[in-house]
Formats: sequence, C-alpha cells, structure tokens
Amino acid sequence: MHFQIDVRHARVAWTAAMLALSTGALAAGTPLTLAEAQSLAVARSPQVAAFGHAASSAREMAVAAGQLPDPTLKLAVQNLPVDGPDAFSLTSDFMTMRSIGVMQELTGRDKRELRARHSDLEAEKSLAERSLAVANVERDTALAWLDRHYAEAMRAAIDEQSGEARLQVEAAASAYRAARGSQADVLAARSALAMLEDRASDADRRIRAAKYALVRWIGVDAERPLAGPVPIDQPPLHAHDLRAHIELHPDVEVLVKQEEIAANDVKLAEAARHPDWSVELMYSQRGPAFSNMVSIGVSVPLPWDRPHRQDRVLAAKLAMREQAREQREDMVRMHVADVGAMLAEWQAGRERLGRYAREILPLARERTQAALGGYRGAKSSLVEVLAARRDELDARLQALQLEWDNAHLWAQLAFLVPDHESPDIGKMKDMK
Repeated sequence: MHFQIDVRHARVAWTAAMLALSTGALAAGTPLTLAEAQSLAVARSPQVAAFGHAASSAREMAVAAGQLPDPTLKLAVQNLPVDGPDAFSLTSDFMTMRSIGVMQELTGRDKRELRARHSDLEAEKSLAERSLAVANVERDTALAWLDRHYAEAMRAAIDEQSGEARLQVEAAASAYRAARGSQADVLAARSALAMLEDRASDADRRIRAAKYALVRWIGVDAERPLAGPVPIDQPPLHAHDLRAHIELHPDVEVLVKQEEIAANDVKLAEAARHPDWSVELMYSQRGPAFSNMVSIGVSVPLPWDRPHRQDRVLAAKLAMREQAREQREDMVRMHVADVGAMLAEWQAGRERLGRYAREILPLARERTQAALGGYRGAKSSLVEVLAARRDELDARLQALQLEWDNAHLWAQLAFLVPDHESPDIGKMKDMK
C-alpha cells in the first residue's frame, strides 16, 4: 500500500516537472520585447519595492500623528510622615494621601492635522522617489536591451561577411592551385577572414556583457531571444514643451514634495508658538477618619523667550522652505539644459543616419560590386575586392554604432518619466 502511494506521488512529481520544463522551454523561446523586459524589471526591482514600503510606512505614521497623545497615568503618595509616632503610616496623618490620576495633553486639532499632513507628504515623497526608481530601472533596462540588440546586429553583419570571406578563401586557393592566382591572394583572403573572426570575438564579448547587464534587471529571462527592433526614429519629446515635460520628471517631483514638506513645517512652527494645554484629574484617598479628595489641574507652558526660541525655529523653517524652492528650480534648469542637449544630439544623429542610408552605404555596396565585377573580368585584383568588402563592412558597422548611440539617447529621452506602474502603487495613491 505504501509502495503504491509512493509510486503515485512520484508520477505526480514527474508530471509536474515535465510541465515545468516544457513551460520553461516555451518561455525561453518567446521573443523578449523591450516593453516586457521593462515590466519584468520594475516588478522585480528591490529598490522600487523599498520605496513602496517607505510610502506605506509613512501612511501608517500619518494616522498615528493625527491622534491625541496617550494619557498619562499618575500614582503618588503625598505628605507621607517620615519621623515621629506616625512615621511611614499611610492613614494616621490627615495630610497623607494615596493618589491616582490621569493627565491628558490637549494638542490642538490644527497641529495634529499638520503633523498628519507631514507624514502624508513624506509618503508622497516616497512615491515620487519610487517613480524616480521606476524611471531609472526602465531606462537602464532599455539600455541593456538595446546594447544586446545592436551587439547581435553587429555580429550578424560580421557573420554575413565571414561567410563570403570563407568562399573567397576557397576561390583564391582553387585559383592558386590552377595557376590562375597568386599566393599573395590566398594570404590576403585568409588575413581578411582572420580579421573578421577577431571582430566576431569582440562582438561576442559585447553580447555577453549586454546579457549580464540585462540579467541584473530581469534574471533568467535575459537568455530569451529578443523581439524586433524598437522604433527610435520618432522624437520621444519636443523642444517647445521641454520645460513642461521636465516638470513631470520624478527627480523634480521629489523636490516638489520636499518643498511642500518644508512649507508644512513652516505652518507647524507657526502653530508651535501657541502652547498646548494639559488637563489632569486626580483622586486622593486618606485615612478612614478623613475625607477623600479630588484634584483638577491645568498645565500651560509659558513661552517666555519666544524671540530666541519659537521665532528662531520659525525662521529656520522659512529658510528651509526657500532652500527647497531654489533646489527645485535649479534641478528643473539642469534637466532642461541636459535634455535639450541630448535632444539636439539625437536629431543630429538622425541626420547622419539618413546620410548613411542614402549615400554612404549604397556607395560602399556599389564599390564592392564594381571591384568584384572587375576581379571576375580579370581587370582588378583580389586585394581590391577584399579592401572594398572591408570598407563596406566598416561602413555598415559604423552605421550600426551610430544607430546604437542614437538609441541610447532615445532611451534616455523616452524614459525620463516612468511608463510602468505596479498595482500596489496605484492603491497607495488612492489612499490620499
């Protein structure tokens, strides 16, 4: 009986393992798009999750900050004799009392609301920092994805030339054996093939580096084949509304929230100039021959040195508010300058790519075809053909490198503001 149960369990486990393997194999063969890579990276980012927890923590603190302070329980023995016939007696002397009381600080409602608002603003700042982390993760994931895409594109271009170079080596060797070619042609063909293999090795290195960078963000999914190229020929933003776009940047939003926190602290400092009262109720028990007593008291702090205490604190908070405002403005100006420069560089790159597509690459291909036709007609040497092929490959790789660089600029411009948002963060925003 036990043996049958074990066999059944083994079959179930084996079936589950096969399903897992087949699912993994299916996932491994599914092309990985840039958008999917970014979604996976955001969902798996510890930094993004950390800021989400910070926002939740601040929300909880906001609820606590809006409440009255806990009351204080007071126990006391008053007027206890320490000498004479009634020493240490709790009931003999009429002044001796055993007291129990409670004291409550009556913090003003406006102060409690301001303290709760401070924690709410801290939560909003954490959400802005989370948005900044999301934007950074999306940008860095896009850069890693694009690095791998263009490194693989370079490898494919080199492989195409390598295949033709191998055929050229065979043709040169056959011509040399048939006394129709020279040994120099054979050596030149082999040298060209060796150079291509060296370039292929360097492209493989760049592919591996890009995969490692992608693994950091999405784990094993980085091994999946990449989907087709992303359209990087459309401007991610426009120069005429650059500042309006920068105002939405999470980096700026963090400083906006910091400025709001500083403004709220100014209001708190102003409210602190009016002290909070405390009320106290105490019940005192005396000896059986004496009456019990009830005491009621009110405590009021005396701000006797306001110019050197409360006013100084208020002045400090006002200065911090101005500091936050100036830092936000400086951040906006810095981003406008940096993003404007990147946008101008991206536009110049697009013009250069258009020149490569219209003129440089077609001319390089035509030169190769002309050299190859001349070689077949015995009007040019194999060295000229190999030089033309090398120049054509150089032009193709330069165009890919230029497109690669432009893709980097596009990614940095396109993901200034986060594109993906987890459901958890939406719930936290709804709690405002």
